[in-house]
Amino acid sequence: MVFNVTESEHLTTVEDYPHEVVKHEHVWIPLSDGKRLAATIWMPKNAEENPVPVVLEYLPYRKDDFTAIRDSIRHPYFAGHGYASMRVDIRGAGNSDGILEDEYLKQEQDDALEVFDWIEKQPWATGAVGMIGKSWGGFNGLQVAARNHPALKTIITLCSTDDRYADDVHYRGGNVLASDMLWWASTMFAYSARPQDPEVVGEGWKENWRERLNTEPYVNAWMSHQTRDAYWKHGSVNEDYSKLTIPIFAVSGWEDAYKDSVFRLVEHAPHAKGLIGPWSHEYPEVATPEPSIGFLQECLRWWDQYLKGIDRGVEEEPAIKFWVQESEKPRVNYDERPGKWIAEPAWPTENVEEKKVWLEDGRLSMTPTSEEQVSVPSVQEHGMYAGVFCPFGEPGDLPSDQRLENGKSVMFTSKPLEEDLEILGSPTFDMKFTSSEESALVALRLCVKAPTGESTLMSWGMLNLNHLTSHEHPEALTPGKEYQTTVKLNSIGQRVPAGHRLELSVSPTYWPQAWPSPKPVTLEIITGEDTSLNLPIRTKESGLDHLVTFENPEIAPVIDREIIREENRTRTVSHQTITDEWKLEDYSDEGERLLPHNGIKHGSKNKNTFRVIAGDPLSAKITCEWEMVVGRKGWETEIFTHSEMTSDLENFYLTNTITAYYNGEKEFMRTWNKEIPRNFQ
Repeated sequence: MVFNVTESEHLTTVEDYPHEVVKHEHVWIPLSDGKRLAATIWMPKNAEENPVPVVLEYLPYRKDDFTAIRDSIRHPYFAGHGYASMRVDIRGAGNSDGILEDEYLKQEQDDALEVFDWIEKQPWATGAVGMIGKSWGGFNGLQVAARNHPALKTIITLCSTDDRYADDVHYRGGNVLASDMLWWASTMFAYSARPQDPEVVGEGWKENWRERLNTEPYVNAWMSHQTRDAYWKHGSVNEDYSKLTIPIFAVSGWEDAYKDSVFRLVEHAPHAKGLIGPWSHEYPEVATPEPSIGFLQECLRWWDQYLKGIDRGVEEEPAIKFWVQESEKPRVNYDERPGKWIAEPAWPTENVEEKKVWLEDGRLSMTPTSEEQVSVPSVQEHGMYAGVFCPFGEPGDLPSDQRLENGKSVMFTSKPLEEDLEILGSPTFDMKFTSSEESALVALRLCVKAPTGESTLMSWGMLNLNHLTSHEHPEALTPGKEYQTTVKLNSIGQRVPAGHRLELSVSPTYWPQAWPSPKPVTLEIITGEDTSLNLPIRTKESGLDHLVTFENPEIAPVIDREIIREENRTRTVSHQTITDEWKLEDYSDEGERLLPHNGIKHGSKNKNTFRVIAGDPLSAKITCEWEMVVGRKGWETEIFTHSEMTSDLENFYLTNTITAYYNGEKEFMRTWNKEIPRNFQ
């Protein structure tokens, strides 16, 4: 996960602003329990004479090194336009006191409320606060908004979710998200172990560092909660949307893993507007693929409207805006996705209608079909070419040509389309089925097949079939018994041109996105009236499409940095034919940089390996490794982590080891071993 600035011919660096900007580093925010949070604040030079509203970004990603480059292009821009823009490291991260024991704790929210209290007392602040954040910062923006502090007037949340169980990097459709559960846990295992800077905090840094190194790996808790229990309901604002009483601007991209939540927030939150572009998991002014937009200008319009009370026309704008992209042949990266901007006055919208497509003998039929059984057997290596769960715009993130996958699942293909289809929203699949085993899952892929044969993944979804009743109370399936369910696929906004075909793939495996069921499974899909693919088709325009316009992207100047080591990414699938082992190796050297303004050097390398033997679901194994450096001459720290996950019929097995070095000498080493019962996984 690299925080960089993507170069674009449309990107403009702005150096002159209406307000002269001053930067205050190493500002301490005291908390009621005696701890302190570390902040950097950019503000207009005359803010003490003319107080300004505050924009807060509240993250665990180390403002003084790891996000310093990306922070430099955004926060000074807001400050130059009349805001105090704050970057605060949450408790246990960066130079802030304490340890970070897990994601999205109540303590994290409580501390944010105290930050608001502190802001209200500052002579340079009007007391009006807006929060902005991507990913973690988008999550906690929603969660803190639901706490209803009077100072918080609005939030801009990017690449985040309202439902921690359904839509984060842990479970998907009730299945263990094998591709990301351990990877993200191993990431935070390493990230959270990085020390405070002794030049900033003094001698106590080393004692705090040992506490951080001793923090239990988050995956142990995540895997101990395999159903949607109180652990996941905490921080899931969809438990009560009515608590979101302030205006919300929810933003994502079609390549991002969190796009579905934008639809839900616009539908259910009282004062939400949405934007979905073609982008990956990134801010839209620097995101790929193009078109990027002048997102910082959009933020200023939003801040002016809700923090300064200036009418910028935001209230009159459509509820949700989309980039409907053209179908493209498969590539593991797109620099650009051609398409068009559209808008809808609300979501759901009367301009989108459901089109049913039925299954018959390997075909997708536009008319209902007769009832027959289609056997769908397990192929454990199905899914190796799916791409990553949450693309960051890095090389190799996206799915390969799905012809590499289609022979490992049961396929249903339409005739060439007679007219264009504009798909907007979440496809669903109604399925009547039986299972050969008590535990099973189903994975679906919706692809578009070009006239020349290439197959491009548009959307996918999966469901743990033991969660038919709910994600809270799984039940064993009765082998051979008929069941009926609906599986939701990820939302899409795409035009499929006439002459192309739709492809639907059905499988009881999707490695490494889904952890395999304990035993090989054969599903029997029963076609007919009760089994259909349901497509959300935009049948008419809203009349608002012409209102969607954006300026070209602008940023503040990037801080000086020295590139010590360039980034490098490889992603390789291999098959050992003698043992029939399939292996996906994903290696990312995220480079190393030196920041001249504080002398800090930081960098990282990450390797993730996913293994499975054909026909043997219990052979599944994930290994995640991190190397991380941060420091300066005389204060050089290195962290190495190794994480593994396996299973048998009854249990999951987790091993996490961390080793730390200080100035070349081993400082710390510890291993955690955890055995966790499978709960219908």
